[in-house]
Amino acid sequence: MPASGAGCRSRLRSIQIAVVLFSTAILVGCDLPRFGAPDPASKEGDEVLTLWSGFFVTAGLVTLLIWVLLGWVLIRYRRRGRDDIPSQRAYHIPIEVVYTIIPVVMVIVLFTVSWRAESRITDVASDPAVRVRVVGFQWGWRFEYGEGFAIESAPGEDPVLVLPEGRPTNLHLVSVDVAHSFWVPDFLNKRDLIPGVNNTITVRPTRLGTYPGRCAEFCGLDHWRMQFKVRVVTPAEYATWSAAQTKEAKGN
Repeated sequence: MPASGAGCRSRLRSIQIAVVLFSTAILVGCDLPRFGAPDPASKEGDEVLTLWSGFFVTAGLVTLLIWVLLGWVLIRYRRRGRDDIPSQRAYHIPIEVVYTIIPVVMVIVLFTVSWRAESRITDVASDPAVRVRVVGFQWGWRFEYGEGFAIESAPGEDPVLVLPEGRPTNLHLVSVDVAHSFWVPDFLNKRDLIPGVNNTITVRPTRLGTYPGRCAEFCGLDHWRMQFKVRVVTPAEYATWSAAQTKEAKGN
């Protein structure tokens, strides 16, 4: 009878562990598919989100496996009565080979996926629809468009970088004084502006709207003032806006 009671308690503990693990998996799954990341507004952001989600799922599965194995070992091999201490020199070569190879394979796969995603994100378009020279300075921004006009910070106003939806835009990032960093959180993309270093990125906005941007590198006393906005419009709206800006610039 005691053995039966012990068996019941063992099964009960197993059920409790299974319930906890299942509940944890459900709670984690509630945040799918972004796992707390912003909803990206650019193609490059989609790449970052896919990579982030893949790493998160992989880490979750590994963690779940570890907890399941740990729970199984604690229950299956728990000490019973006055059992002697088991041998501390036991080994199992096949198992040791398996749990050595699997992590190595996982690291190789994750590295390869990361490298391919980074290559796509950092790839610069050879024939962009728009070219903008982004100039960072203490403490503001100037956006010099290839069409021949510029948008610059004004007292009390943040400059607005206007981009066409779905079209590749090359941003040539330049600093004229100290290190700055061009960051648009909704694009899930950030790039440094280093004096004397040419840095170009391609941005492909995928959603209309206005998004905040800022300098993400402490650059001096008024670093907080280095904010800007990105307004994504339709290609037709961009063409109209660009023509008006170009005409105004030539008129001046």
